[in-house]
Amino acid sequence: MTPSFSSILVNDVFGDPGLFVEVRWSKRALLFDLGHNEALGPTRLLRASEIFISHTHMDHFIGFDALLRVALGRGKTLRLYGPPGLIANVQGKLHGYTWNLVDGYPLTITVQEFHSDGIRTATFPAMDGFQRCDGLNSTLSDCTADGSFTALRDPMFTVRATSLNHRIPSFAYALQEQFHVNVNKERLHEAGLPVGSWLKEVKQYLWQGKPDDFCFIATLYHEHRKEERECVLGEVRERFLTITRGQKIAYVVDARYDQTNERKIVELARGADIFYCEAPYLDRDADKARDRYHLTARQAGVMAKKAGARDLVVFHFSPRYTGLGHEIEAEAREAFRGK
Repeated sequence: MTPSFSSILVNDVFGDPGLFVEVRWSKRALLFDLGHNEALGPTRLLRASEIFISHTHMDHFIGFDALLRVALGRGKTLRLYGPPGLIANVQGKLHGYTWNLVDGYPLTITVQEFHSDGIRTATFPAMDGFQRCDGLNSTLSDCTADGSFTALRDPMFTVRATSLNHRIPSFAYALQEQFHVNVNKERLHEAGLPVGSWLKEVKQYLWQGKPDDFCFIATLYHEHRKEERECVLGEVRERFLTITRGQKIAYVVDARYDQTNERKIVELARGADIFYCEAPYLDRDADKARDRYHLTARQAGVMAKKAGARDLVVFHFSPRYTGLGHEIEAEAREAFRGK
């Protein structure tokens, strides 16, 4: 099975935190945190229209300017999601520049910040010099008992978030594919049907919950001709597709190890295919980690094991361990795998 999401850390394990997740077969990506991100390059940065911020400490937010610079003059909307105060932080960033020559620019920035009592939204259009326009507040309709909620709902996936204690709210996120659609190319070939963009449309219909008797016109491109054929969704699914469990990726940074944070992290990351978890400290420095409201590698491994994650990637190592990254990874792996 080829996964729908391809994920990479923006920087090495000692660099600023950040996770880039590309949605395969599309020009779309999600970005978690905005630390230094020049390593991604303009092309990948421009694919990231949805950005999820854990909190706005400098190493998680200094890359906002780089993203803004490559997006200026582009006809797109940047959507940022994050903790209380994010709207004011974005506004402060934008107020640091002079915008007298952008009245014709089509870029718009929208920001949603999540509070315990609801969602606050603001829009910053370039054509108005990025002047702030507040939207209507809305409620969190699906907040669970452990405090997690849906930050983004897409037909293909959801992004859930929970607030962790870092002496300020620090959001952790989990990206969950609704379900995975596998295409049997051999059966398509036997039926004389080509692969192509029509299969992307089929997947969209399935993610949208269209019924089996839903009829649609598929545009098929054969080697030397174009054909339009009426299809029934249920028949296509039965003959050529296999529906399997959706992919899940969890991202946790900057949180103290305590009972409440552990419970929230384990629940959010439960069953993750890849669990990206900060691990700035070795467990021999657990007291310092607690004082700094961070995790140790062992704590990350313990939580990944409790969550039943399939794989664990630790990062955001403290520079005090320069040259000792292998020790942090080994400590996390031993707690996670018991080896």
